[in-house]
Formats: sequence, C-alpha cells, structure tokens
Amino acid sequence: MVTRVHLDVDPGSDDAVMIAMALGHPSIEVASMSTVGGNSTVDNTTRNALAILERFDRTDVPVARGASEPMEGTFDTAEWIHGENGIRGDLSEPSTEPVEAHGAELIVRQAREHGDDITIVAVGPMTNLAMALQLEPSLPDMVDGIYLMGGAATVAGNKTPMAEANFHNDPVAASRVIQSGRPFMAGLDATHDATVSGEMIDEYSGLDEPYDIVGPWLDYPDEIKRLGGGMDPAIHDAAVVAHLIDPEVLTFESYYLDVETTSGLCRGAVVCDERRVTDNDPNAEVAVAADTGRFRSVFEEAIDGLLEG
Repeated sequence: MVTRVHLDVDPGSDDAVMIAMALGHPSIEVASMSTVGGNSTVDNTTRNALAILERFDRTDVPVARGASEPMEGTFDTAEWIHGENGIRGDLSEPSTEPVEAHGAELIVRQAREHGDDITIVAVGPMTNLAMALQLEPSLPDMVDGIYLMGGAATVAGNKTPMAEANFHNDPVAASRVIQSGRPFMAGLDATHDATVSGEMIDEYSGLDEPYDIVGPWLDYPDEIKRLGGGMDPAIHDAAVVAHLIDPEVLTFESYYLDVETTSGLCRGAVVCDERRVTDNDPNAEVAVAADTGRFRSVFEEAIDGLLEG
C-alpha cells in the first residue's frame, strides 16, 4: 500500500532527511511540497526544497513557496544549527522554479483533488497549514490525516524551557491547527528518540551518493545533540515519515491540547490535559514514544531505496 503525501517543510537538515526518506521508500509517494520560513528564510527553504528534489531526480514534484512570516511577528531562523542558507552540505543551485500557487493554496488544491487519498505532513512552523484551514475549513474531513512535527506536550521544549521551535515560531498558527485540524502531533515527547548513531553518520559521510549527501544533514552541533539527553542526533521531522512507513515507530495517545499564543515566557507552549482534569474531548493524537530501533531500520531502508530510484 502506497501513502500519497503532501510535505509542508522548511529545509532545514532534518526536513531534508525526511524528504530523502519519503523519496526513497516505495511505500511513500510525494505528490507535492510547500515551503515556509523557519529554519531559514522562505527564499532559502524554497531553494533548498527544489535543490533536494533535483539532486534526487524528482523535479516532477511541484513545490509552492509559502509564508515568509508567521501570523504575528517574524520567524526566528536557525542557520547556526542547520548551516548557511539553512542546510549543511553541498547542494547546487536548482534549475527549477516553484509553481505560481501559494503553499496554502497548493495544500487545499491537493486535498480537493485527492481527498482521503492524500496525507498532509507539516514539519515546519504551521503557518501554511493554518492558512489552508482558513481557506478550506473542511480540510481535516477531506484528507486521510494531518501529521505534524512540533510541540512538546509533556516534556521540556528545545527553543525555550516550555516550547518546541516550530510551535514557538508561529504559536497562533499552531493553536489554530491544533484546535481545528484534529492532527497527529509528533512532538519532542517522542521525536527525541528518533535518532541515528554517530557510527552511521561517519559511515554515510565516507560513502558515495546518496549517502554522502545525507551524511552532513545528520551531523548536528553537539549542543543540539545534548538536548535529547545523548550524543546520537534526533532527526525530529523524519520520525513522521518513518511512522507512515512503519506504524509501529510512534505510539499515540488521545489528549485535549491548546497552544499558548502570548509573547511571554510560555509562548508556543503546548497545554496538554494529560490528567483529564477538564471536560474537553481530545482534539489531537499525541506521540508519546518512539521506537528507536524501528526508526533506524526504516531510515536505512528508505535511504538505501534512493539507490534504486
């Protein structure tokens, strides 16, 4: 069974790994992509998305440039983590251009065309997805599912003590997606365990394509590795596609959530009714654990698949 996906991304090294996995595994069909600012500017993330697709000979996948700013304020980019222009390693300038549609418009277009035969995967700030929900409020009923990489429901954040980076970058959008999108949220509760080993990174970096392309995307600064409690880097975004390939990678539980949208210390924090102290029905499926062994197995299988593509 093949899962058709629309990827909403801000590449970003972990986005790049996720894209490569989706392109390399036979059970995933990448129908389209949209870009958003976040890890770098939207100009850079769009360039990176196009360059990744061209590097893997998939220029047939349409890419739409999306939001350059969050719904309020400005994006806080992270080139110090992901590298100059938002991505590490050697990517040539793409020869292709994004399509004319805005990223949010492409999400809606794909939902209307494919219905429940497409899954939306959003792994950057939720701006495009929130805009798509404004354009088409029935979006959650139309598609097979909406999966997010973002948030920290029951654990500490990685941008602030309370907030994960994607939700912190656009908490208004994240709140709207949580409240109206009925998403599967893969946040730091689980994705810190979606790691690859240092030995694997070293091995990939010494091989030919596609491994030497992916190797630099996996090699995060030591300060970032330590946020997960170890030195094997967590490839957060990739956990979502890994779960779509193998539904045993992530374990989900139903909770009621909201997101703090103020500009104070709790900006972007997920409020999770973990103890069921309110009368609110669950509005999201929250990933509470990741199987590291299964994640690594899927990762290797998907990257190996790039050789056969």
